[in-house]
Amino acid sequence: MLKIFNTMTREKEEFKPLTPNEVKMYVCGPTVYNYIHIGNARSIVAFDTVRRYLEFLGYKVNFVSNFTDVDDKMIKEANKEGITVPEVADRFIKAFYEDIAAINVKKATKNPRATENIPEIIAFVQDLIDKDYAYESQGDVFYRARKFQHYGELSGQDIDQLVEGASEHIGDAEFDKKQDPIDFVLWKKAKPNEISWDSPWGAGRPGWHIECSVMSTKYLGDTFDIHGGGQDLEFPHHENEIAQSEAKTGKKFVNYWMHNGFVTVEDNEKMSKSLGNFVTVHDLVKTTDPQVLRFFLSSTHYRRPLEYSQSNLQKAADNLYKIKTAYNNLKFRLKDATDDKIDIQTQVAKVEEDFKTAMNDDFNVQNGLTEIFNLVSLANSYSAQATVAKNDVNVILKAMVDLTSILGIELDNQKDLSDEIQKMVDKRDEARANKDFATSDKLRDHLKEMGVILEDTPQGTRWHIND
Repeated sequence: MLKIFNTMTREKEEFKPLTPNEVKMYVCGPTVYNYIHIGNARSIVAFDTVRRYLEFLGYKVNFVSNFTDVDDKMIKEANKEGITVPEVADRFIKAFYEDIAAINVKKATKNPRATENIPEIIAFVQDLIDKDYAYESQGDVFYRARKFQHYGELSGQDIDQLVEGASEHIGDAEFDKKQDPIDFVLWKKAKPNEISWDSPWGAGRPGWHIECSVMSTKYLGDTFDIHGGGQDLEFPHHENEIAQSEAKTGKKFVNYWMHNGFVTVEDNEKMSKSLGNFVTVHDLVKTTDPQVLRFFLSSTHYRRPLEYSQSNLQKAADNLYKIKTAYNNLKFRLKDATDDKIDIQTQVAKVEEDFKTAMNDDFNVQNGLTEIFNLVSLANSYSAQATVAKNDVNVILKAMVDLTSILGIELDNQKDLSDEIQKMVDKRDEARANKDFATSDKLRDHLKEMGVILEDTPQGTRWHIND
């Protein structure tokens, strides 16, 4: 039985989807004015792992994640470069897809853009005005936060403290426009020469919060199963999404709220673009094996903070190497495996069941990894035996592939060696047997230059492509 920690209730709850065997899931996507950094990638990988596990359990997952492709930061970037906002968006959306592909993140079922949904956003805002949850003021439209009786429940905020805090942080011009300091913007009046769309309230563009309410309900319905994002989105973004959506529909917006922990750097400081302490995935995959980066990001429980450092990346690399080596050594034994009956399936089935027990506890990947390494130990001990059975080997290999793929690690993706390389491997073996070590070393070096890694084992020479 899968249990999910629901941010709204601060409790682990049994997962019961609205539709049997189907999950409707929305995760807040990036504002596309720059490359994604490791903090962004942590959230992306966390919910990709959640999605993969739900699919492993047999659910069909309708996974929607948006692009915010118009806002103040994008306008600033476009003006700095002397290009249009859509040109900025197109460039970084293309880079986003390249970066997530590098770390093996599955594409969303749908990646809607805010600018593709302007008519729906305008209609949504007008509906809130008609219901007296919103009002126009000098070309802007604001939401009456105090009117929504559950405002602040997701993040545990006290509304009186919010009023005091808002009063201290908004300027006089914005203060004069608002009826209440905690009211938030739904539609922003355009400044001269800014990108804008016509609306009943004049030329402008959507506020950030309204975009996600519109796109999530458009593609998943008024109520859906899971909404995810970083902890920094609990307030005000997700709080405002709830207020907008439930005021419009009169229905519960989301059944399970999930929030991932931050990526931290030195002195437990949160990694962010605003602090200038971020590392982009775009740059990091040039110097770090993308699978190591993926393993690093996915091997800590999603709600816990994740410390980014070179030493922690190296630990991830070492652990991933142990898994891959165990897999490749066992796969090599298929060459001399017998056709005996299966006698190891019970042990593998227990590991798989214990893995599911771990993951069913709010996607506890750290405990799940314990079971993966139990498989590694089993693979190592079995591949060292003098005689192995083909069925046994395949049972272990399949379990390793199935469980690691939930973490986004692909063990069985190595390129096939060409006949030419196989002949070189055979010639090297022959040279070694004849004690012609000069030829043997020359062939090994040549193969290494081609990206072929050789490992000499008691069962013969094992090779693989260095990915």
